[in-house]
Amino acid sequence: MPLLLLDLDNTLIDRDTAFRDAAAAFLAEHGLPDADLAWVTAVDAGGYTPRHEVGAALTDRYENAVPPAAVRTLLDTGAADRVVLAPATREALEKARAGGWTPVIVTNGRTVQQEAKIRNTGLDRLVQGWVVSEAVGHKKPEPEIFHAAAATVGLALPSACVIGDSPHADIAGAAALGLRSVWVANGRAWAQEAYRPTYIAADVTAAIDHVIDTRTPPE
Repeated sequence: MPLLLLDLDNTLIDRDTAFRDAAAAFLAEHGLPDADLAWVTAVDAGGYTPRHEVGAALTDRYENAVPPAAVRTLLDTGAADRVVLAPATREALEKARAGGWTPVIVTNGRTVQQEAKIRNTGLDRLVQGWVVSEAVGHKKPEPEIFHAAAATVGLALPSACVIGDSPHADIAGAAALGLRSVWVANGRAWAQEAYRPTYIAADVTAAIDHVIDTRTPPE
């Protein structure tokens, strides 16, 4: 059975909107300027800034106004408590499974935080496994994390198609392994020259639909 290796943040779920909402609530709770929201989201950089660096920046800026525990809460549970799964994404995953595909989440990040997102959105009931970089000791685009994802469900990696929004982590990782890939554009244009995805989709629903409509799983 072929694998669907799916990114989590800003692919299956809108992580950036959830973090922005959490940051806005954090600022309001502590009486901080609304205008600081742009600064907080810039420091976060879509989740790519290491959490300890974000925490240090927030603590330095708000040391006299916010207790360190509040900063930790924002970074540990703020986005995880607010993420939602779009109904169209749920339906696409159900369609994939009904068609014989095996969806597995492959995500960079901290295990507790990423697993909270998976469970809070109900993704744990829609996919057949997941791997988190902290738990396996390797981050996308390293090949080991993709091999670990295949091993969680006992399937061969060459059958996989990778779906994700990150050119570097998802698409470059797939290209290095010779795997098919679909880039979730989210309103962006492809800008890399060294490698390209097999297909570019507007959003994750279109990405999943493309994969399952263009390749029929073996019986």
